[in-house]
Amino acid sequence: MTVRELHNKLSELYPKTLSCSWDNDGIMVSKDTGTEVKRVLVALDATGDVLKYAAEGGFDTVVTHHPMLFRGAKSVTPDALVGRKILDAATSGVSVISLHTRLDAGEGGVNDCLCRAVGFEPAEKFGDDDAPELGRIANVPATTARELALLIKDKLGCGAVRITGDLNKKITRVGFCGGDGKDFVFPALAAGCDAYVTGDAGYNMAEDAAEDGLVTIEVGHYHSEAVVCPKLEKLVEKLTGAECEIYNSCPYNVI
Repeated sequence: MTVRELHNKLSELYPKTLSCSWDNDGIMVSKDTGTEVKRVLVALDATGDVLKYAAEGGFDTVVTHHPMLFRGAKSVTPDALVGRKILDAATSGVSVISLHTRLDAGEGGVNDCLCRAVGFEPAEKFGDDDAPELGRIANVPATTARELALLIKDKLGCGAVRITGDLNKKITRVGFCGGDGKDFVFPALAAGCDAYVTGDAGYNMAEDAAEDGLVTIEVGHYHSEAVVCPKLEKLVEKLTGAECEIYNSCPYNVI
């Protein structure tokens, strides 16, 4: 299977129609999309360290959640971060495919994985006008916000969580959205959620939602999305028969 064929197969499972209008995903960099896929590195981000590891380890393809090219490259020179990564990938023969919001919204993607990682089964979808099926909702055994937060902290291994709202609030319906989920705080409330779990909700959004009775639990961007990497690794391995590996590296520390 070639790089182009792998992208096409992934697009059948996670079609572009699921992507948010502002998103940039797909094949980010490829010197030759006809290159045969033999070794694939799966990562949350196509950082410089990831690309270096891929080049030194003989990987021909990197598949990520976050787009390597998001806001656009201003210049492609070794002096500019994005330009440097483009050059490093191209000169080492590493192709980069990024899926982003279509992987958030798609079946078995980020938000299904996040929900299941903490022990619940997604029952419904929710979202906004741009991405109506991006988030997930789980109906959970009655618990308190504090108990739910501690469970999530333990299951995700995130070291700390931030809770905004009533710690003793009874929780039976929980919304999930990995990453920067501030745009889905009020859609979660409108969907009847008692609590909302995301990576980052934003101070003001979480505070306002708390006044309306929604408890927000923020687990950190990385920990809310890294849960999809094992699923993505198995999927790519099944599609290509290639040797696959996950590059796990959280960019921040909780101390």
